Amino acid sequence: MLADLPAVQSIYNERLAARRGALARWRNLDERIANLRLVVFVLGVVVGIASFALDLIAGPWLVAPFVGFISLVVWHAYVIRSARTVEIAVEYYLRALSRLDGTWPGTGNQRCDLVDDEHPYAADLDLFGHGSMFELLCNARTQAGERSLAAWLAAPASKEVVCGRQAAVDELRDRIDLREDLAMLGRDVGEFVHPDALIAWGERPSPFSPAVARWARIAAWMLASAAVGSVVAWALTPVGPWPLIVVIVLEWVTGRLLRDRLDAVLAGVQQPEEELVVLARVLDRMQQERLQSPRLAVLRQQLLTGNIVASVSIAALERRISWLNAQRNQFFAPFAYLLMWGVHFGLAIEGWRRQYGTQIRFWLDAVGELEALCDLSGYAFEHPADPFPEIRDCGPYFEGEEIGHPLLVETDCVRNSVRLDGECRAMIVSGSNMSGKTTLLRTVGINAVLALAGAPVRAKRLVLSELKVGATIRIHDSIQKGRSRFYSEIKRLQTLMEISRKGDGKLLFLLDEILHGTNSHDRRVGGEAVLRSFIDARGIGLVTTHDLALAGIADSLSPRAVNVHFADTLEQGKLHFDYVMRPGVVTRSNALELMRSVGLDV
Repeated sequence: MLADLPAVQSIYNERLAARRGALARWRNLDERIANLRLVVFVLGVVVGIASFALDLIAGPWLVAPFVGFISLVVWHAYVIRSARTVEIAVEYYLRALSRLDGTWPGTGNQRCDLVDDEHPYAADLDLFGHGSMFELLCNARTQAGERSLAAWLAAPASKEVVCGRQAAVDELRDRIDLREDLAMLGRDVGEFVHPDALIAWGERPSPFSPAVARWARIAAWMLASAAVGSVVAWALTPVGPWPLIVVIVLEWVTGRLLRDRLDAVLAGVQQPEEELVVLARVLDRMQQERLQSPRLAVLRQQLLTGNIVASVSIAALERRISWLNAQRNQFFAPFAYLLMWGVHFGLAIEGWRRQYGTQIRFWLDAVGELEALCDLSGYAFEHPADPFPEIRDCGPYFEGEEIGHPLLVETDCVRNSVRLDGECRAMIVSGSNMSGKTTLLRTVGINAVLALAGAPVRAKRLVLSELKVGATIRIHDSIQKGRSRFYSEIKRLQTLMEISRKGDGKLLFLLDEILHGTNSHDRRVGGEAVLRSFIDARGIGLVTTHDLALAGIADSLSPRAVNVHFADTLEQGKLHFDYVMRPGVVTRSNALELMRSVGLDV
């Protein structure tokens, strides 16, 4: 049973209060341990002076404060880490509450580099950047998760894929603990996991052929055994150091022969070490969930390699890298040289990479999709009144009953109903400035994007077919590209026409102030030609205009196009908007009133 919005706020507030209480306890413990460390350190100094300077007590008394201080250092480090983890949870719930009250813009992931600048609707519908749909949705902790979510928003999925995502999102909707745990893992993930480099490391050709690897392994074991035997013989028999010297020379020669290959292995493992450890944490947390919907079951299986789960495989690599790094210890380094330590563990790491390296791509894909599904499930949990849309096979079709803009606070969101189908393919939206025309286009577009990404939508009900969205809402001139606004617009219109022709009538076009950069006559003739072309290609959509002459286009295209409008009222010198869509053409303009309202003498 779905919670309502006040219940969601209550859940988040309760969890925030609990995490703040835990954070206060950890910080209090942190302060007490810091003070205790100081006391033990001072005690150690006193005991040292009493023992060595004053000769009042025996030296072994120093063992107690030394052991106590080291124990406190280890404990203190654990407490600091725990406090930081809880602090991240506090930040997570503060941001979650900000999403509910509308104060979230600027607090989340504002990446704008995940789609091309020429994308046919991303900028027009505010999908990325400050205050965007991506910022509202994204809590992904890996770049793979960010990319998956961005790809879903940037390209509509098929009905089958959408239905699979809907079932997965619905199953994950109430998994609040999972989303919180992923958030607490997240700081290291965002810093260290770089999918492209990680995949390249896993899939590069091996510097060791099977024969060379076998020869190197045998030589390393024989020389390490000979080194141990030589040391024992030197200690227990009169043979002297010469056998050990011979072994050391042979190890040096072997190391020189293998150096280039080992460097190729070890040079590529240091960065993946951090990335894979972090990825293993995410994978391990994901694998703790019992996932039952078909798509989640497939993803869970993708995290298996034979009978070994991804997190276990990565943990095995982590252990090998840790053992390899032991040779960096200055006290152990001489023994590591004699034991051929770098060769043994370099070959062990390369063996892991050859066995599991090609799986890294699939693990990252699975984690990315699971994170994106968690992002959509969090949105579904926080918007319990938003339903999943129905996807129809026939089309093109879009029927939204009481649809609203999901980036607006619910209390400020005025809803309208829109239906576009085989009979009415286009709505020509006229109206005064600031009355809601462009917002209607964005509302239709962003709900279509959410629907075809697998997310709930801001509507009482939404039924649509598979559609490809294209818009000319945010078109600008470009000095760098030598383009005027008008030229940029007609290039976008050309792109949309190509999409319409390739998409077999699946285009949902959203044209704001069509051909705004030219004269009224050309705008009227060109606008009708463009709209007729889209409709003839079986596209559906909305067109806004200030030019009432363009409203006549609907008459020439009737019944495939209709006029609707937004109105305003002037009361005591102030304009008022109700943002309600009405049938027909607008009968008045507010441009002069707006100019006078800001003090212009017109």
